[in-house]
Amino acid sequence: MNKQNSYYRVIDLPAGELHVYAHDDLFYAMGNKVLEMANNNLQIPGIRHMSYTPDAHVGVGTCIGTTAVWGTEDGYISPSIVGSDIGCGMRMHLTNLQGSDLKDVRLRRRLVKAIEKRIPVENHARGYFSDIWLEDVLRKGLHGLPGKYVPDSYTPRKATSLTHVENSRFSFRETELDRIPENLYHRAHRQLGTLGNGNHFIEIQEIAIEENKRDLAGQWGLKDGQIAVMIHSGSRSWGGAVNQYGGSQVAKTMSKLGLGTADPKLAFAPLQSDAGQSYANLMYSALNYAVVNRHLMAYAVRDAFKEVMGSKTELTTLYDLMHNYCSEETHGGEELLIHHKGTTRALPAGHSGNPAPYRETGHPALIPGSMGTASYLMVGVPEGAANYHSICHGAGRVRSRNATKQLVTVDEFASSMRIGQEDEIVLNTRALEALVDESPQAYKDVDQIIDSVVQARLADVVAKCRPLAAVKGV
Repeated sequence: MNKQNSYYRVIDLPAGELHVYAHDDLFYAMGNKVLEMANNNLQIPGIRHMSYTPDAHVGVGTCIGTTAVWGTEDGYISPSIVGSDIGCGMRMHLTNLQGSDLKDVRLRRRLVKAIEKRIPVENHARGYFSDIWLEDVLRKGLHGLPGKYVPDSYTPRKATSLTHVENSRFSFRETELDRIPENLYHRAHRQLGTLGNGNHFIEIQEIAIEENKRDLAGQWGLKDGQIAVMIHSGSRSWGGAVNQYGGSQVAKTMSKLGLGTADPKLAFAPLQSDAGQSYANLMYSALNYAVVNRHLMAYAVRDAFKEVMGSKTELTTLYDLMHNYCSEETHGGEELLIHHKGTTRALPAGHSGNPAPYRETGHPALIPGSMGTASYLMVGVPEGAANYHSICHGAGRVRSRNATKQLVTVDEFASSMRIGQEDEIVLNTRALEALVDESPQAYKDVDQIIDSVVQARLADVVAKCRPLAAVKGV
């Protein structure tokens, strides 16, 4: 192991080099399994770079917290290094409310109920957007929505719904859509505007700006004490269908070409192969679905706020970005295929990959904590090019769901959420037993994660977001 400093190291594995951006304590807590999985990933031909962010932990085929890079001409694409929830990511909306407006815990409960009334939280519940054509969403992304669901589209200077996103429409070879069975279309259509379970959430937060980032925060429209809404979800069953079909085709190609590693769950194929191209194109349709899904939930949350807080309440889009995907990106003048599995892009000021509103400042990188801990707004720095401007996507699990249920009591969970106190973090369910596996105790210390990212010079903190209420899927 060639150790550079306590926040970055290069580990020489039998199959190649692994770059790890994590403080010593976080790195040694990862365990040997993550290194074993990295070695399998590094056996994929032509890989140019592989790294772990400080939230890295074991996943299926590939660790969550992985960035992997290939060239586009001779590169490989891997459903395993994208993950099953294609396009899973974060969205944040800024309100014109202050923390003092939601000081009353009873008001926060009313808001949570109003949100839950509009957004089904049961995993297989039907959404409320039956008048939207799924095919339009898959093909056109946000531009496939009826105008009424993009209420700011008539005021171009304020149309943050379409401009303040990583990508409002991913183009792809649309004939690939015919490969997905019709019954899966129906299920995906029903799930538009739904949350899903697991670590997905809608959270009401209060912003606290870093003192040395006040100018940048002002350019982003942030204010101290401002109420914001953060949404974490993905492509629901459509992404699952794409992953299942694409993965099966990739597996057949691997067999034909004699490809494989010690891990039979690690799927990959040449990007230019029929299976690689089919998966890539279908993946882009799932990215369109995921962005629209978060947008529709934000639309519903906006209505909930207006019902409870008054008609003059507004929610404007700060940013929407993903952390489970791969895309062709330009780095150093070269076209590369960058895989992100639980990693977030953090482009610095002046980078051409920023959307127009954030070209001069760099875009907000949205990093959630856990239900009982702060989330963060970060911005990339030039030095982050060493990791292709890729950072963490959250706190990262420290133990499995089953282990959490066995080790964490309901009382400990309630204490971490400050249940019964004036600063209680309101949840959409009083049956805390149903959410113990998502308790703060299931996750790493997000402050340590963020410190590692900052000290490794991948990004800087712009603001810290304190949780006030959370809506979780069950």
